[in-house]
Amino acid sequence: MFTYDLEVWENKKQKIQQKNEKLKADYLKNIKNWKKEKLKYEKDQEEGNKKILEKKAQYLNKDPDSILEYCDMVLANSEYPDYFPQEWFLDYQAKSKILLIDYSLPDKDCLPTVKKVKYVISTNKFTETHLSQTALNKLYDGLLYQIALRTIHELYEADVINSLDSVVFNGWVDSVDKATGQNTNGCIMSLQASKDEFLAIKLEKVNPKACFKRLKGVGSSKLHGLSPVAPIISIDREDRRFVSPYDVADSVDDSDNLAAMDWQDFENLIREIFEKEFVSSGGEVKITQASRDGGVDAIAFDPDPIRGGKIVIQAKRYTNVVGVSAVRDLYGTTVNEGATKGILVTTADYGPDAYKFAKGKPLTLLNGNNLLHLLEKHGHKAKIDLKEAKKIFAEQKNNKANL
Repeated sequence: MFTYDLEVWENKKQKIQQKNEKLKADYLKNIKNWKKEKLKYEKDQEEGNKKILEKKAQYLNKDPDSILEYCDMVLANSEYPDYFPQEWFLDYQAKSKILLIDYSLPDKDCLPTVKKVKYVISTNKFTETHLSQTALNKLYDGLLYQIALRTIHELYEADVINSLDSVVFNGWVDSVDKATGQNTNGCIMSLQASKDEFLAIKLEKVNPKACFKRLKGVGSSKLHGLSPVAPIISIDREDRRFVSPYDVADSVDDSDNLAAMDWQDFENLIREIFEKEFVSSGGEVKITQASRDGGVDAIAFDPDPIRGGKIVIQAKRYTNVVGVSAVRDLYGTTVNEGATKGILVTTADYGPDAYKFAKGKPLTLLNGNNLLHLLEKHGHKAKIDLKEAKKIFAEQKNNKANL
């Protein structure tokens, strides 16, 4: 019995020793890989910090392009509902230190109108009470005045090198002419405010409309009427410049949530994937700066004689359903650009009205599942988790509020 038990013990001991040796080998291998990844991370971090410091130095030296990029970043950090256009076009006049903004305002039709929801026990149904047309018009007008003042305030507040003496805000609305059914785009409000004059205002106490008028803003007394006005200063959009792209796809794996990705990384990822899609026909895809594109995130030039031409691509990193207003904006941009086709890509999905509007038009709507399929087609994997993204954005918002 002793000899048998000893033999069993020796076998167990040998297995344990073999297991320990394997665990030790795996440990050493993991440590080696970790050190390798650590060096790569530190190198990437060093290169990234170097680029940031270079950008900072250019901005502090008051380089006009860097000032434009900085102002664009300020506006990009403004938080608005997903159904707001959040698109703009900037121009900076270095000699006069005037910043010009052509800002896309939301259409009244995209605003929520539900005033209250009531549960009726007898019918076991919910009934909705909606805002009256008068109340909705008042809400819409107040919203536009507040966007104009907020935009100028954020730019002046962030102007740490005193590069701005004056800001001109031109508010543009893409809408549908109720009489003709045609898409229209018009400037309905324009405001120029000097820095000293604007910073003397106590915004928390003002009536937005009265403040706009006090600053001699130009616009109809009823903005909801969408009556066009002449901008105080117009932007010359002929000199459009594309932004230098960078690759993202190779760094994305199935643990990356596209819905929570940095918006610039997301736009570059879309450009990169479509570039791979068009490369077989000799096509080219260029990404555009949000402040300079009039609603275009990327433009593809496809030389194919049958299906080719100029293609407008917009990327929407959304966590909510994309409404018809975004699709309508894409169509208007496609027409204005003289493009043969418009493509809208989102991490979420589209509402029924969006698909209905796109039907019969040269538009392609790609939802989150389509995007993941396109990535996989070109050898890349990722995930889209809208709930996780909403939670991340909520935490970021809370952290920002606590600061």
